[in-house]
Amino acid sequence: MADVRETTESAESQPPQPDMRVPVEKVHPNPDQPRRHFDADALADLARSIGEKGIIQPLIVRESPATPGEYEIVAGERRWRAAQMAKLHEVPVLLRDFSDIEVLEVAIIENIQRADLNPVEEAAGYSQLMTKFGHTQEKLADVLGKSRSHIANAVRLLNLPEEVQEHLREGRLSAGHARALITAPDAAALARKIIQKGLSVRETEKLAKAGPETGKPARSAKAGGKPEKDADTKALESDLSAALSMKVQIDHTPGQEGGALTIRYTSLDDLDRLMGLLSA
Repeated sequence: MADVRETTESAESQPPQPDMRVPVEKVHPNPDQPRRHFDADALADLARSIGEKGIIQPLIVRESPATPGEYEIVAGERRWRAAQMAKLHEVPVLLRDFSDIEVLEVAIIENIQRADLNPVEEAAGYSQLMTKFGHTQEKLADVLGKSRSHIANAVRLLNLPEEVQEHLREGRLSAGHARALITAPDAAALARKIIQKGLSVRETEKLAKAGPETGKPARSAKAGGKPEKDADTKALESDLSAALSMKVQIDHTPGQEGGALTIRYTSLDDLDRLMGLLSA
């Protein structure tokens, strides 16, 4: 994915020289681009900068599969949109030979590295790679440099009602808030209450577990009397266990900021390795 690094490291290194300049009307967005929302104010700022200094970082494109002589954007749609606002007639491009799956992978990677995707767009991109191209969560985690639990938790957001997803897109709710609502009986109504009251993620988790009418905490404890862990805690346990190759257990005290983290080792070699990691 060298081309993605070319687009994300421009602030630290010399931008690559474009292969050619192409009329702006000959360049078209990728219909499978995971990013759907472009902040109007940020786009206007970029257009002003491009109007003064031009496009410093070339767009990455491929030949259009549908129209000979035209090009499809692999990375850089935001620059292309801003170039039109700045009334540029041509844009610099790097021409690459990418398959459909590589185009989507590059688009997702570039946007994630730039933190440009909202949680719903990120989840939709992952879902596309799995349903359209047959990727597994493990394969996605390897290709995109994410944990499998991160991929799984992201995709689960697509099960939320459209109203809640819209709150996520607009930044009124965080991904942590949304994950707490996935199993709630009326996620949309709870989302409105969370936004109105400015509740934290922990407060949201408590609210989501409350009875639908009484408002009292529902019985969610397991047989041993311990409350069921939320999705974020389970994801953290999975990530740490994978990173350390040891069983990690997180016990967060309900209503408190603290808790306990337990790491189980199966041999003295594991203990030595753990001590080395902690000492470093």
